[in-house]
Amino acid sequence: MKFGLDIAQQRMPFAEVVNRARLAERLGFTGAWGFDHFKPMYGEGPGECFEGMTTLAALAGMTSTIRLGLLVTGVTYRHPSVFAAQALTVDHASGGRYDLALGAAWAHEEHLQLGIPFPSTAERFDLLEDTLEIVTRLFTGERVSYDGHLVSLHDAQMRPVPVQSPRPPLWIGGSGRRRTLPLVARYADVWHTGGGANHGELSAALDTLAAEAGRDPADIARAGSLSLSGPWDQVRADIERHLEQGFSYLVCGWPGDGADRVSEFTETVMPAYAR
Repeated sequence: MKFGLDIAQQRMPFAEVVNRARLAERLGFTGAWGFDHFKPMYGEGPGECFEGMTTLAALAGMTSTIRLGLLVTGVTYRHPSVFAAQALTVDHASGGRYDLALGAAWAHEEHLQLGIPFPSTAERFDLLEDTLEIVTRLFTGERVSYDGHLVSLHDAQMRPVPVQSPRPPLWIGGSGRRRTLPLVARYADVWHTGGGANHGELSAALDTLAAEAGRDPADIARAGSLSLSGPWDQVRADIERHLEQGFSYLVCGWPGDGADRVSEFTETVMPAYAR
């Protein structure tokens, strides 16, 4: 099992964002994960919230080994080609330590408050599919075209190619059967989802969709989330349950008890499962 740490970059100064990423690196986590919002998503009142992609670019120069990503990047916030250029930049700035995670976005109130268009669910998934296709094509470094649902490319080219070949690992978050799972089956290296009672059914459906798309289902890793706030016996039980369900990566939420609790996890629980 691999473990990442959600550094929860809101309601804190930027120096603390950096401290949390460096702590995750020092303690042996595989990845440090932020989120993709422009305002705090939990808690009351205003507070600091730093833009995700530029935060990753900054953290790339302040860390050296840990992988970096946003769980997940919302496709409504940036034009797909702009996002592709940002992703290329972070991949190079980090020396190939970037995990590219995408989702259809959900925070309607945030969009409304900031004047960002929030399309219908169907249109957001059309945009997600366009973004997946556009970044995949632009990352080849060749001249490419694409006739999309909402966004198209016309003899477009971006250089350089990514440090990681053929591109950064591509994560897709969500569990919808109609739109999300078919996109995971076609594009994703990692599927991030919850480990609920129906996970086995959804995972089997994904295996079938991947095979129909001409892919080996084993090439799509399963990732989930893990709370560090309960008793350690419960945390161990949660890890075991995820292992039984075929998960190979868990993103640990930043606990209310802070850095001491994270350190205790890496000393008392993580060594028995990490690989």
